[in-house]
Amino acid sequence: MALPSAFQERLQQMEATRNERLSLLQAEKELQRSKSQILSAKLSKLRCAERRCLLLERRRAEVRFQILARKAEIEAIEARYQSSTDLFRVLKCRTIELEEKEKTMDQFYETKTSEMGDFKELVRRRILDFRSEAQNLRVVVSELRSTLKELQERDGCVNNPELAAAERRKAELLTVEESLQKTLASNIQLRSSLQKQLQRLLSSGADGGQTTES
Repeated sequence: MALPSAFQERLQQMEATRNERLSLLQAEKELQRSKSQILSAKLSKLRCAERRCLLLERRRAEVRFQILARKAEIEAIEARYQSSTDLFRVLKCRTIELEEKEKTMDQFYETKTSEMGDFKELVRRRILDFRSEAQNLRVVVSELRSTLKELQERDGCVNNPELAAAERRKAELLTVEESLQKTLASNIQLRSSLQKQLQRLLSSGADGGQTTES
C-alpha cells in the first residue's frame, strides 16, 4: 500500500531536518572539540607562563637577596672607610701636636742650653773670683799672722791695741774666708746639680723623640 504523497513529503522533511540537526550537532561537537583543544593549548600556555612567573619570582628574590647582601657589604665598607678616615684624622692631629711639641721642646732645650751655658760661664767666673779673693785673703791672713807674731815678739804685751786690732782683723778675715769657702762649695754643688738636671732633660727629650718616631 503506497503512502500518501503528503506523508511521504513530511517524512522527507523530517529526515532532512534530522540530518540537518545531526550535521549541526556534529558541527557543534567539532566546534566544542576545537574550542577544547584551543582551551587546552591556552591552559598549557598559561601553566607554562605561571611556571615562568614562578621562576622569575624566584630569580627576582635571589637578585633582591644579592642586592641586600651587596648593600650590606657596601655599608660595612663605608663604615670601615669612615672609621679609617676618623682614625687618620685623629692621627694627623696627633702628629701635628707632636711636631709642634717637638718644636717647642727643641726651642726649650736650645733656650735652656744657652741659659745653662751662660750660667756655667757665670759660675766659672764667680768661682775664679772667689778663689782669687780667697787666695788674697790667705795672703792677708798670712801677713797678719806674721805681723802679729812680730808684735808679740817685739812687745810681748797681750793688751797692745795694735795686737787686739790685728786679732780682730784676723778673726774677721777667717770668717770671710770660711764664708767664701762655703759659697764656693755651694756654687760647685749647684753647678753639678744643674748639669745633672740638664742631662736628664736632654735624655728625656731624646727618649721622647725616639718614642714619637716609633
